[in-house]
Amino acid sequence: MSDSAKRLRILFAGTPDFAASSLQALIAAGHQVIGVYTQPDRPAGRGRKLTPSPVKKVALDNDLPVYQPLNFKLDEDRQALADLGADLMIVVAYGLLLPKAVLDAPRLGCINVHASLLPRWRGAAPIHRSLLAGDSETGVTIMQMDIGLDTGAMLLKKSCPITPSDTSGELHDRLAGIGSAALLESLPGIADQTIIHQAQDDSLACYAHKLEKAEGQIDWQQPAVEIARQVRGLSPWPVAFTSLNGETLRVWYAEADTDIEPGTATPGTIIGTDKKAIIVASGQGVVRLLKIQLPGSKAMETSAVLNSKKELFSNGTQLGQS
Repeated sequence: MSDSAKRLRILFAGTPDFAASSLQALIAAGHQVIGVYTQPDRPAGRGRKLTPSPVKKVALDNDLPVYQPLNFKLDEDRQALADLGADLMIVVAYGLLLPKAVLDAPRLGCINVHASLLPRWRGAAPIHRSLLAGDSETGVTIMQMDIGLDTGAMLLKKSCPITPSDTSGELHDRLAGIGSAALLESLPGIADQTIIHQAQDDSLACYAHKLEKAEGQIDWQQPAVEIARQVRGLSPWPVAFTSLNGETLRVWYAEADTDIEPGTATPGTIIGTDKKAIIVASGQGVVRLLKIQLPGSKAMETSAVLNSKKELFSNGTQLGQS
């Protein structure tokens, strides 16, 4: 690490686990983090107890000052940030829009660790959207922030393949590590102001809309490949679902099987089981359900469910009917 990068007075702003990975990397590398911004504690769990964010937990574990403004609409919150005298603010999945006064407060501005290969998938859910769209690769972009939504100049990009078996959870964890490494790699050039700023091509941009729970409903008329991608893209949240005997069956993991033909079976019909899977006809091909969750139960490998509840999944049973 260059001396100039070591001397940077850094503010960090982030909230979820993805951001916590970057904060931990900064601390481990010996960077001077002078304060941490994160969203206010939220109710969580069955008791709805106020719970600190993953980023706040890392900050407290390392005796770093924590700031949790509701937003930056108040002059006093903007001034408090400016008074910290930061050289750079690093923003990772903070979850708040930053006004121009905040973006301009640090001497070197604000940079963002964004989980896509910009300009593709600007917005709230880039990891999920890349998988749902069937992209063959994704990655992380270190970006200089401006007042637009993920529109700033790109400083560094790191790509990685999306495998046919990836879930959003697995891709998230992989990208968190890539993002942490890319952030550390970018800091010397940012500190020395030698890093190249590359403008985004707005004509190539697409928007990663926030996920909605309703997107999890499986349409069995769709091809098996798309259904399996939907299941993997929405695992571990919000989780794909269908109906079984009038109740909700959640599907945590599935694969398309091109070796089995559904014949004349109506899409959504269970056409068989084996030791590992429930086999369901779709609009094109079949889907193997490999991890499911029955009402009132936890998510389990389908093999375990079939050991005790196989009668629920007999041939001809129709999924997706209300």
